[in-house]
Amino acid sequence: MTPARFLSGAIAAPIVLAIWVAALLPATAEAEQRPNVLLLMAEDLSPRIGAFGDAVAHTPNLDRLAEQGVRYTRAFTTSGVCAPSRAALMLGAHQISFGAQHMRTSGRDYLAVPPPGMKAFPELLRAGGYYTYTTSKLDYQFSGPLPTKGSGPFTIWDAAGLSGPDRDWRNRRDGQPFFGFVNFGVTHESGVFAPFGHWPHSTTHFVMQLARLFTAGPRPEDLPKTDPRKIVPEPYYPDTPTVRADIARHYDNIAAMDHQVGAVLAELEADGLADETIVIWTTDHGDGLPRAKRELYDSGIRVPMIVRWPERFRPPGAVPGSADDRLVSFVDLAPAILALAGLDAPESMQGVDFAAGGPAREAVFASRDRIDEVEDRQRAARDRRFKYILSQRPEREGGHPLEFRDNLAMMREMRGLLREGKLDAAQRRWFEPPGRERLFDLHADPHELRNVASDPAYRADLRRMRSLLAAWSERVPDWSGESEDAMRERLWPGAEQPLTSAPSFESGPEGLAIRSPTEGASIGYRIDDGDWRLYTAPVVVAEGAGVSAKAVRYGWRESEEARWP
Repeated sequence: MTPARFLSGAIAAPIVLAIWVAALLPATAEAEQRPNVLLLMAEDLSPRIGAFGDAVAHTPNLDRLAEQGVRYTRAFTTSGVCAPSRAALMLGAHQISFGAQHMRTSGRDYLAVPPPGMKAFPELLRAGGYYTYTTSKLDYQFSGPLPTKGSGPFTIWDAAGLSGPDRDWRNRRDGQPFFGFVNFGVTHESGVFAPFGHWPHSTTHFVMQLARLFTAGPRPEDLPKTDPRKIVPEPYYPDTPTVRADIARHYDNIAAMDHQVGAVLAELEADGLADETIVIWTTDHGDGLPRAKRELYDSGIRVPMIVRWPERFRPPGAVPGSADDRLVSFVDLAPAILALAGLDAPESMQGVDFAAGGPAREAVFASRDRIDEVEDRQRAARDRRFKYILSQRPEREGGHPLEFRDNLAMMREMRGLLREGKLDAAQRRWFEPPGRERLFDLHADPHELRNVASDPAYRADLRRMRSLLAAWSERVPDWSGESEDAMRERLWPGAEQPLTSAPSFESGPEGLAIRSPTEGASIGYRIDDGDWRLYTAPVVVAEGAGVSAKAVRYGWRESEEARWP
């Protein structure tokens, strides 16, 4: 499906939102019983958690959360790298369908501009009466990476801050339900970099370590250190002291993240909110290690996920301490969270409500496009047994040089061992061209080391997986059919970020209506110098008060402020 076909069928965003919001809002009695939802997300982490069977991990807080909730053992992101994955999460749609597939758009001087009818699910929650906040990281391609002023659509969040894992549910109105999105940057790939960097990438390393001061926080000194001797590297890694040390550092960061999660949960309990709050913990993609992050192997897209429901909100079958092995995609999180809040998902969302215990998915799908400075295009289908990957650049090996990734000591060592002919066949495979088609039997080959696409014994499985991917490609638009340069010109003509038109006011019997002539724009307003609020319906303004309003279409610049009277 082409972008033009998708745009022609997209839902036009309303200019005056009163009718739309009235349909989203539940009845008052139900609203009083709506749960809070807290989404806790670690970065760059596969299921290296005690509750998921990892004997090395020190994760007592997450293990306790798993005892109280449900472990989802087959959860998958739509990309093996953060910005495209987070974009899909926010809109409940695959990143390839709205121009968010290349890592990272802002690195090529543009932002993704989703079709007018697509809205981030926290904005829909906010429209439905929720207080919404996030911490430390945005990075969903139609925003900047960090929640600095003007970096993302201001209408999505009531509050967004760089102060680490702040718990500012306390800023909401009395009785107002909240949605919080708390990020944990301590497990990010940069946390595995050697502390003092290396030449010639020491500048990049230094910048990342400064950023970690804001997003990751200090590591508690009383946490146990991981013994590298306990590390058993995956078969695609050489077993060397360098590899063991890097993986051990990753486990140390996991322990620090678990400590931070425990602090958030303790504050939730101390504020008496644990029995009113659904907690979802997961990660934004797989391990921040070579041959994991950025890849479509399970090491890059399979993530741990835990959901803890208070008893009053617990759906049938969600038994505390149990495991759910249904396939779950990241595009399923948005419709599921909206449903938990009593709101309907818009037609633009491509996921399903996994939390309701509906029919099991047959497969999940993922994509890989440009990775930093390196061009690529791969698509993957994954069912309960097989992984199929189709490469449009069959010559593009996964272990190519990459400036950021090469800060990892184990990455540089692996490339040196490759040059010296000291890697075995399993360890070399990632450095070799993948070919056009790959098929992996995950039961027999969980590390995806043996491509059976040409094996006659798997011919029927290959045809079936091809068909699954082809059918998905028919349903989901893929904007990678045009070059990134052409897409950027279409989204930001002349390399200039479009400016959202300023809103206008119209006073009527129901209050002050606020409109924007920009299709798909979201509108925020404030009375006098109060907090900014999301506009959803005509506003009743007290005599003598003034109203300021501004509008933003995702990926465009905010409009100028308009004032009334």
